[in-house]
Amino acid sequence: MPRLSSLTVDQARRIAVVAQGFGEARPTGRVDRRHLRKLFARLGLIQIDSVNVLARSHYLALFSRLGPYDRALLDRFAYADHEAFEYWGHEASLIEANLQPLLRWRMTGDHRWGGMRRWAGQNADAIAAVRAAILAGGPASAGDLDGGAAKKGPWWGWGDTKRALEQLFYTGHVGAIRRSTFERAYCDPALVVPSDVLERPTPEPRDAIVTLLDRSARGHGVATAKDLADYFRLPITVARPLIDEMADAGMLERVTIDGWKHPAYLHPEAVLPRRVEACALVSPFDSLMWERDRVERLFGFTYRIEIYVPKPKRVYGYYVLPFLLGDRYVARVDLKADRTERRLLVQAAWIEDGVDDLEVAHRLADELRVMATWLDLDDIVIAERGDLTPALRTAVG
Repeated sequence: MPRLSSLTVDQARRIAVVAQGFGEARPTGRVDRRHLRKLFARLGLIQIDSVNVLARSHYLALFSRLGPYDRALLDRFAYADHEAFEYWGHEASLIEANLQPLLRWRMTGDHRWGGMRRWAGQNADAIAAVRAAILAGGPASAGDLDGGAAKKGPWWGWGDTKRALEQLFYTGHVGAIRRSTFERAYCDPALVVPSDVLERPTPEPRDAIVTLLDRSARGHGVATAKDLADYFRLPITVARPLIDEMADAGMLERVTIDGWKHPAYLHPEAVLPRRVEACALVSPFDSLMWERDRVERLFGFTYRIEIYVPKPKRVYGYYVLPFLLGDRYVARVDLKADRTERRLLVQAAWIEDGVDDLEVAHRLADELRVMATWLDLDDIVIAERGDLTPALRTAVG
């Protein structure tokens, strides 16, 4: 891309959408591990979330970009072939395996939760005993180690064993696999991170954070310092001066973006397309949606996840996915998989202002059909709620 000193919001948005992997056509054949490698190399990590009302978010992130694929492929990629590992990246995440050395500074630091720091400081012997049990006995959950004892304690019902395991996981002394129930089982890190990665030298924290910021910039395309720090949840007080140093060294390009209050930084390999042909339902935990302020700056799209909002106070619904068409969010849809009756439930559908609802409805209907097939659901059932539902019901037929 030619060097630019300023961008319009439209240009910044197209750069960001392409950087996030929505600028290419979905594979026409079978999705395989080569596609996953390419996607992880682009994004660096994918957030995990336990909500399963539709499909777990890490599966949705791949579907949004690659279309239908065998979800077991991602499980094998991460937990059997160890091309990604589970750790704290942007919240709990599946992270490209090669990035593990860059996160060791986090593992050697204090837990980010103050309560856990205090508890760990007072219970070193208990933590050591739990670690010894995991290394000696193999993968185990907190329930396995507790022998089914009732959960207790103030940490979301966590008992001491669970606290110890989470402390060990944060510090990298145990790794994690997932059982078929999505329960996390803890294990020797050597079982989940390739040996050649574990054997690599540990970089200095400054060098590691600079490399993570470069990966953040690749994933964003163009971003503010706060956006870049948020990608891997890096401390902004550490990240900001490093970002300026990276810009001085030519690793990033300083740019202004119309209407943005803060300076932005463009990655030198970012691409500015004339147009974007994306068509995707996007998880609320997708990396394109992580920083809500950024979403509003780029898309003019205000989003609040309402899972934790009491039902009478919800505006759009429980699990609402934005619908990306081209380079804009044009609608939002509250979706649920009724697995017993094999139905994809559209509990509400809403159109954004200034958008042609008939065109959006037809494109959304096509995407819902693809999603239903991917989730092994037979029917699409559309409720009454939302100003897009009449057109969507007609389009679905």
